[in-house]
Amino acid sequence: MTDLALEGFAYQTLPGADGVDLNVAVGGTGPAVVLLHGFPQTHYMWHRVAGRLADRYTVIAPDLRGYGRSGKPAGTDPETYAKRTMARDVVAIAGALGFERFGVVGHDRGALVGVRAGLDHPDRVDYLGILDVLPTLDTWAVLQGVNAKVAWHLYLMAQPAGLPEKMITAVAPEFFASFLDAWDTDGSTFTPEVRQHYLDSSVAAVDSIVADYRATAGIDLAMDEADRAAGAMLIMPVGVISQDWGSRLGFDAAALWGAWATDLTYQPLQAGHFMAEEKPDEVAAFIGDLAARALSLR
Repeated sequence: MTDLALEGFAYQTLPGADGVDLNVAVGGTGPAVVLLHGFPQTHYMWHRVAGRLADRYTVIAPDLRGYGRSGKPAGTDPETYAKRTMARDVVAIAGALGFERFGVVGHDRGALVGVRAGLDHPDRVDYLGILDVLPTLDTWAVLQGVNAKVAWHLYLMAQPAGLPEKMITAVAPEFFASFLDAWDTDGSTFTPEVRQHYLDSSVAAVDSIVADYRATAGIDLAMDEADRAAGAMLIMPVGVISQDWGSRLGFDAAALWGAWATDLTYQPLQAGHFMAEEKPDEVAAFIGDLAARALSLR
Protein backbone atom coordinates (compact mmCIF):
# COMPACT_ATOMS: atom_id res chain seq x y z
CA MET A 1 0.00 0.00 0.00
CA THR A 2 1.25 3.50 -0.83
CA ASP A 3 1.26 5.24 2.56
CA LEU A 4 0.98 9.00 2.92
CA ALA A 5 1.00 10.99 6.16
CA LEU A 6 -0.27 14.42 7.13
CA GLU A 7 2.74 16.70 7.48
CA GLY A 8 3.41 17.75 11.06
CA PHE A 9 0.86 15.32 12.51
CA ALA A 10 1.54 12.49 14.97
CA TYR A 11 -0.03 9.08 14.48
CA GLN A 12 -1.59 6.80 17.04
CA THR A 13 -3.48 3.52 16.96
CA LEU A 14 -6.52 3.92 19.20
CA PRO A 15 -9.33 1.49 20.05
CA GLY A 16 -12.74 2.15 18.59
CA ALA A 17 -16.12 1.36 20.08
CA ASP A 18 -15.68 -2.42 20.12
CA GLY A 19 -11.92 -2.65 20.22
CA VAL A 20 -11.29 -2.17 16.49
CA ASP A 21 -7.91 -0.51 15.99
CA LEU A 22 -8.19 2.90 14.33
CA ASN A 23 -5.36 4.74 12.62
CA VAL A 24 -5.56 8.34 13.85
CA ALA A 25 -3.58 11.44 12.88
CA VAL A 26 -3.47 14.21 15.50
CA GLY A 27 -2.03 17.70 15.22
CA GLY A 28 -2.49 21.28 16.37
CA THR A 29 -3.73 22.83 19.59
CA GLY A 30 -7.07 24.15 20.82
CA PRO A 31 -10.63 22.83 20.72
CA ALA A 32 -10.97 19.51 18.93
CA VAL A 33 -12.37 18.98 15.46
CA VAL A 34 -12.66 15.47 14.04
CA LEU A 35 -12.29 15.23 10.27
CA LEU A 36 -13.88 12.17 8.66
CA HIS A 37 -13.02 11.13 5.13
CA GLY A 38 -15.17 9.83 2.29
CA PHE A 39 -15.03 7.24 -0.48
CA PRO A 40 -12.78 6.03 -2.04
CA GLN A 41 -10.26 7.77 0.17
CA THR A 42 -8.51 7.80 3.55
CA HIS A 43 -7.86 10.42 6.21
CA TYR A 44 -5.23 11.83 3.85
CA MET A 45 -7.98 13.61 1.88
CA TRP A 46 -7.66 16.37 4.51
CA HIS A 47 -3.98 17.03 3.73
CA ARG A 48 -4.69 20.48 2.26
CA VAL A 49 -7.13 21.47 5.01
CA ALA A 50 -5.71 20.01 8.24
CA GLY A 51 -2.66 22.28 8.35
CA ARG A 52 -4.83 25.34 7.80
CA LEU A 53 -6.77 24.45 10.96
CA ALA A 54 -3.97 23.25 13.23
CA ASP A 55 -3.02 26.71 14.50
CA ARG A 56 -6.47 27.10 16.09
CA TYR A 57 -7.75 23.56 16.68
CA THR A 58 -6.62 20.14 17.71
CA VAL A 59 -7.28 18.29 14.47
CA ILE A 60 -8.14 14.59 14.74
CA ALA A 61 -8.23 12.72 11.44
CA PRO A 62 -8.86 8.97 11.61
CA ASP A 63 -9.18 6.37 8.93
CA LEU A 64 -12.74 5.12 9.30
CA ARG A 65 -13.04 1.49 10.29
CA GLY A 66 -12.77 -0.58 7.16
CA TYR A 67 -10.57 1.97 5.37
CA GLY A 68 -6.91 2.87 5.13
CA ARG A 69 -4.77 1.60 8.00
CA SER A 70 -7.68 1.09 10.39
CA GLY A 71 -9.01 -2.33 11.30
CA LYS A 72 -11.28 -4.11 8.86
CA PRO A 73 -13.50 -6.50 10.83
CA ALA A 74 -15.71 -8.90 8.91
CA GLY A 75 -19.10 -7.39 8.13
CA THR A 76 -21.13 -10.50 8.96
CA ASP A 77 -23.00 -8.60 11.69
CA PRO A 78 -24.92 -5.63 10.23
CA GLU A 79 -24.00 -3.51 13.24
CA THR A 80 -20.26 -3.79 12.56
CA TYR A 81 -20.39 -1.09 9.86
CA ALA A 82 -23.54 0.65 11.02
CA LYS A 83 -22.98 4.38 11.21
CA ARG A 84 -24.07 4.18 14.84
CA THR A 85 -21.09 1.93 15.55
CA MET A 86 -18.76 4.15 13.52
CA ALA A 87 -20.04 7.20 15.41
CA ARG A 88 -19.13 5.43 18.64
CA ASP A 89 -15.64 5.03 17.18
CA VAL A 90 -15.44 8.82 16.90
CA VAL A 91 -16.57 9.34 20.48
CA ALA A 92 -14.08 6.71 21.67
CA ILE A 93 -11.02 8.17 19.96
CA ALA A 94 -11.88 11.75 20.94
CA GLY A 95 -12.32 10.61 24.55
CA ALA A 96 -9.03 8.72 24.46
CA LEU A 97 -7.34 11.96 23.38
CA GLY A 98 -8.93 13.85 26.27
CA PHE A 99 -11.83 15.57 24.50
CA GLU A 100 -15.34 15.16 25.85
CA ARG A 101 -16.69 17.68 23.34
CA PHE A 102 -15.61 18.25 19.75
CA GLY A 103 -16.73 19.36 16.34
CA VAL A 104 -17.20 16.86 13.54
CA VAL A 105 -16.71 17.56 9.85
CA GLY A 106 -17.27 14.78 7.37
CA HIS A 107 -17.10 14.28 3.63
CA ASP A 108 -19.33 11.77 1.89
CA ARG A 109 -19.25 8.54 3.96
CA GLY A 110 -17.63 10.38 6.84
CA ALA A 111 -20.46 12.90 6.87
CA LEU A 112 -22.96 10.07 7.37
CA VAL A 113 -20.94 8.96 10.39
CA GLY A 114 -20.99 12.57 11.57
CA VAL A 115 -24.76 12.81 11.24
CA ARG A 116 -25.20 9.69 13.32
CA ALA A 117 -22.75 11.06 15.91
CA GLY A 118 -24.80 14.24 16.10
CA LEU A 119 -28.08 12.38 16.48
CA ASP A 120 -26.80 9.81 18.99
CA HIS A 121 -24.35 11.97 20.96
CA PRO A 122 -25.66 15.56 20.99
CA ASP A 123 -23.92 16.16 24.32
CA ARG A 124 -20.54 15.47 22.71
CA VAL A 125 -20.81 17.10 19.28
CA ASP A 126 -20.45 20.90 19.32
CA TYR A 127 -21.08 21.36 15.60
CA LEU A 128 -21.41 19.30 12.47
CA GLY A 129 -19.95 20.12 9.07
CA ILE A 130 -21.10 18.15 6.02
CA LEU A 131 -19.45 18.03 2.61
CA ASP A 132 -21.34 16.89 -0.49
CA VAL A 133 -23.81 14.29 0.73
CA LEU A 134 -27.43 13.91 1.84
CA PRO A 135 -28.73 11.99 4.86
CA THR A 136 -29.14 8.29 4.17
CA LEU A 137 -32.94 8.39 4.17
CA ASP A 138 -33.05 11.29 1.73
CA THR A 139 -30.37 9.86 -0.56
CA TRP A 140 -32.48 6.82 -1.33
CA ALA A 141 -35.61 8.94 -1.67
CA VAL A 142 -34.20 11.29 -4.33
CA LEU A 143 -32.60 8.61 -6.52
CA GLN A 144 -35.32 7.97 -9.05
CA GLY A 145 -35.50 7.13 -12.74
CA VAL A 146 -32.55 7.33 -15.09
CA ASN A 147 -30.89 10.04 -13.00
CA ALA A 148 -30.26 7.40 -10.32
CA LYS A 149 -27.48 6.01 -12.51
CA VAL A 150 -25.15 8.57 -10.95
CA ALA A 151 -25.28 6.42 -7.80
CA TRP A 152 -25.09 3.00 -9.44
CA HIS A 153 -22.43 1.87 -6.97
CA LEU A 154 -24.91 2.28 -4.10
CA TYR A 155 -27.18 -0.31 -5.66
CA LEU A 156 -24.35 -2.69 -6.47
CA MET A 157 -22.96 -2.68 -2.95
CA ALA A 158 -26.43 -2.96 -1.42
CA GLN A 159 -26.75 -6.52 -2.73
CA PRO A 160 -26.39 -9.53 -0.41
CA ALA A 161 -22.88 -10.47 0.63
CA GLY A 162 -20.81 -12.41 -1.87
CA LEU A 163 -21.48 -11.30 -5.41
CA PRO A 164 -20.67 -7.55 -5.09
CA GLU A 165 -17.36 -8.34 -3.42
CA LYS A 166 -16.41 -10.82 -6.15
CA MET A 167 -17.43 -8.48 -8.94
CA ILE A 168 -15.53 -5.52 -7.52
CA THR A 169 -12.44 -7.56 -6.64
CA ALA A 170 -12.22 -8.77 -10.24
CA VAL A 171 -11.69 -5.20 -11.48
CA ALA A 172 -10.87 -3.37 -8.24
CA PRO A 173 -8.32 -0.86 -9.59
CA GLU A 174 -10.62 0.13 -12.45
CA PHE A 175 -13.67 0.23 -10.17
CA PHE A 176 -12.18 2.65 -7.65
CA ALA A 177 -10.34 4.67 -10.29
CA SER A 178 -13.65 5.30 -12.06
CA PHE A 179 -14.87 7.38 -9.09
CA LEU A 180 -11.61 9.22 -8.56
CA ASP A 181 -11.65 10.20 -12.22
CA ALA A 182 -15.36 10.86 -12.77
CA TRP A 183 -15.75 13.00 -9.64
CA ASP A 184 -12.59 15.06 -10.23
CA THR A 185 -13.67 18.27 -11.94
CA ASP A 186 -10.74 18.72 -14.31
CA GLY A 187 -8.45 15.80 -13.61
CA SER A 188 -5.92 17.87 -11.70
CA THR A 189 -7.06 17.43 -8.08
CA PHE A 190 -4.77 14.49 -7.30
CA THR A 191 -1.08 14.03 -7.90
CA PRO A 192 -0.20 10.57 -9.25
CA GLU A 193 1.13 9.62 -5.80
CA VAL A 194 -2.05 10.67 -4.00
CA ARG A 195 -4.27 8.97 -6.57
CA GLN A 196 -2.27 5.76 -6.19
CA HIS A 197 -2.56 5.95 -2.41
CA TYR A 198 -6.34 6.04 -2.64
CA LEU A 199 -6.38 3.21 -5.16
CA ASP A 200 -4.07 0.98 -3.14
CA SER A 201 -5.98 1.64 0.07
CA SER A 202 -9.33 0.88 -1.52
CA VAL A 203 -8.22 -2.22 -3.39
CA ALA A 204 -6.99 -3.60 -0.06
CA ALA A 205 -10.39 -2.98 1.56
CA VAL A 206 -13.03 -4.25 -0.88
CA ASP A 207 -14.96 -6.39 1.60
CA SER A 208 -15.12 -3.74 4.33
CA ILE A 209 -16.00 -0.93 1.92
CA VAL A 210 -18.86 -3.01 0.54
CA ALA A 211 -20.00 -3.78 4.09
CA ASP A 212 -20.01 -0.06 4.87
CA TYR A 213 -22.18 0.68 1.84
CA ARG A 214 -24.43 -2.32 2.45
CA ALA A 215 -25.19 -0.92 5.91
CA THR A 216 -26.45 2.26 4.23
CA ALA A 217 -29.12 0.26 2.42
CA GLY A 218 -30.08 -1.66 5.54
CA ILE A 219 -29.41 -0.87 9.17
CA ASP A 220 -28.50 2.79 8.58
CA LEU A 221 -31.67 3.38 6.61
CA ALA A 222 -33.74 1.77 9.35
CA MET A 223 -32.14 4.06 11.94
CA ASP A 224 -32.88 7.15 9.86
CA GLU A 225 -36.47 6.03 9.40
CA ALA A 226 -36.86 5.50 13.14
CA ASP A 227 -35.39 8.94 13.87
CA ARG A 228 -37.62 10.62 11.31
CA ALA A 229 -40.69 8.93 12.84
CA ALA A 230 -39.59 10.03 16.34
CA GLY A 231 -38.90 13.61 15.22
CA ALA A 232 -35.21 13.42 16.14
CA MET A 233 -33.17 16.46 15.12
CA LEU A 234 -29.58 17.61 14.99
CA ILE A 235 -29.61 20.28 17.70
CA MET A 236 -26.06 21.62 17.22
CA PRO A 237 -25.10 24.12 14.50
CA VAL A 238 -24.96 22.29 11.17
CA GLY A 239 -23.22 23.57 8.07
CA VAL A 240 -23.52 21.96 4.64
CA ILE A 241 -21.55 22.69 1.49
CA SER A 242 -22.09 20.69 -1.65
CA GLN A 243 -22.24 20.69 -5.38
CA ASP A 244 -25.60 21.81 -6.68
CA TRP A 245 -26.90 18.27 -7.08
CA GLY A 246 -30.45 19.41 -6.42
CA SER A 247 -30.75 21.32 -9.69
CA ARG A 248 -29.61 18.23 -11.57
CA LEU A 249 -31.59 15.59 -9.70
CA GLY A 250 -34.67 17.66 -8.82
CA PHE A 251 -34.50 18.18 -5.06
CA ASP A 252 -34.01 21.06 -2.64
CA ALA A 253 -30.91 20.17 -0.62
CA ALA A 254 -31.38 23.00 1.88
CA ALA A 255 -34.95 21.86 2.59
CA LEU A 256 -33.90 18.23 3.01
CA TRP A 257 -31.19 19.15 5.49
CA GLY A 258 -33.48 21.63 7.20
CA ALA A 259 -35.79 18.79 8.13
CA TRP A 260 -32.95 17.32 10.21
CA ALA A 261 -31.25 20.41 11.64
CA THR A 262 -32.58 23.15 13.90
CA ASP A 263 -29.68 25.51 13.11
CA LEU A 264 -28.60 25.09 9.49
CA THR A 265 -26.47 26.98 7.01
CA TYR A 266 -26.34 25.62 3.48
CA GLN A 267 -24.30 26.78 0.51
CA PRO A 268 -23.59 25.25 -2.89
CA LEU A 269 -19.93 25.30 -3.88
CA GLN A 270 -18.54 25.47 -7.39
CA ALA A 271 -16.28 22.45 -7.02
CA GLY A 272 -16.14 18.77 -7.75
CA HIS A 273 -16.90 16.08 -5.22
CA PHE A 274 -13.38 16.12 -3.78
CA MET A 275 -13.74 19.70 -2.63
CA ALA A 276 -11.43 19.48 0.39
CA GLU A 277 -8.55 18.89 -2.00
CA GLU A 278 -9.80 21.06 -4.83
CA LYS A 279 -10.74 24.12 -2.75
CA PRO A 280 -9.02 23.79 0.64
CA ASP A 281 -9.16 27.50 1.46
CA GLU A 282 -12.93 27.56 1.10
CA VAL A 283 -13.37 24.35 3.08
CA ALA A 284 -11.06 25.51 5.88
CA ALA A 285 -12.95 28.82 6.06
CA PHE A 286 -16.25 26.94 6.17
CA ILE A 287 -15.03 24.89 9.13
CA GLY A 288 -13.69 27.95 10.93
CA ASP A 289 -16.94 29.85 10.49
CA LEU A 290 -18.97 26.89 11.73
CA ALA A 291 -16.77 26.45 14.79
CA ALA A 292 -17.01 30.16 15.58
CA ARG A 293 -20.80 30.05 15.30
CA ALA A 294 -20.95 27.12 17.69
CA LEU A 295 -18.70 28.91 20.17
CA SER A 296 -20.86 32.04 20.06
CA LEU A 297 -23.92 29.99 21.03
CA ARG A 298 -22.42 28.43 24.13
